[in-house]
Amino acid sequence: MARAENKVTAGPTAQMVANLARKLRLRKGWTQEQLGKHLGFSGAAVSAMETLAQPASDDMLVALEKVLGEGLGVFEEARPFIRLEKYPAQFQGYSVLEQKAVVLRPYETFVVHGLFQTEEYARALIGGGYPPLPEQRVEDLVEARMARKALFDREPVALIELVLEESVLRRIIGSPEVMRKQMLHLAECARRRNVTVQVLPLDCGLSGEHAGDRGTMNVMETPAHDRLVFLEVEGESLLITDPSKVSKLAQRYAKIQSQALDTRASLNLIEELAGDQR
Repeated sequence: MARAENKVTAGPTAQMVANLARKLRLRKGWTQEQLGKHLGFSGAAVSAMETLAQPASDDMLVALEKVLGEGLGVFEEARPFIRLEKYPAQFQGYSVLEQKAVVLRPYETFVVHGLFQTEEYARALIGGGYPPLPEQRVEDLVEARMARKALFDREPVALIELVLEESVLRRIIGSPEVMRKQMLHLAECARRRNVTVQVLPLDCGLSGEHAGDRGTMNVMETPAHDRLVFLEVEGESLLITDPSKVSKLAQRYAKIQSQALDTRASLNLIEELAGDQR
């Protein structure tokens, strides 16, 4: 079922890669099994790639470039576009903006933000959702999510300011060990010079104010210094560009930051909770 669906929904880059790989293979007079041996994959994997039952993985694209690329760089250049096509449709447009952003300010209420997730946490989260996804689709989404982390080391550097609810840290996803590693990773990220991580405490509302009570948001500044806000809920998304609406949400985000623990106290809490998972 999933493989048949892939053939219908495969993006244009996946189709181009499949057609080109097949033509180059036939020009060499190789069977799918023979190409697979050169690539380090099975003949079945090559067949799945060529028929679009399973679009090429990042590792396969690297191998295809070495074996069939002939120095043209076609398969190498296809890698970011294949990754993009693996994202859910409602996220694809935002992912392009995210990778180019100069400032990102996400606020999360339920789970760790995708940029900060470990592979194990992402796999448990994606694999445990509903409706259940085929195993290969889970792996595709995990791979695509991990690829987003390139933003942390991109030049020019991006400023990333994360605020997350304390409940996110206390909500066990996968297992206590998965959560321990996730929180240690968060702590590691928080020590980066271009990253700040703040925790909005559970007792935030005791004062009668809780600026984050309307849910998650991602405030972004583009290279052209335009500000945007991305909202996502229940598989649906909304990109807000209207300056007055963006301004109101950016002000709300600033208020959320002011109500959160400072960076030192947030890091201490994350490390304390990580220790509790041992």
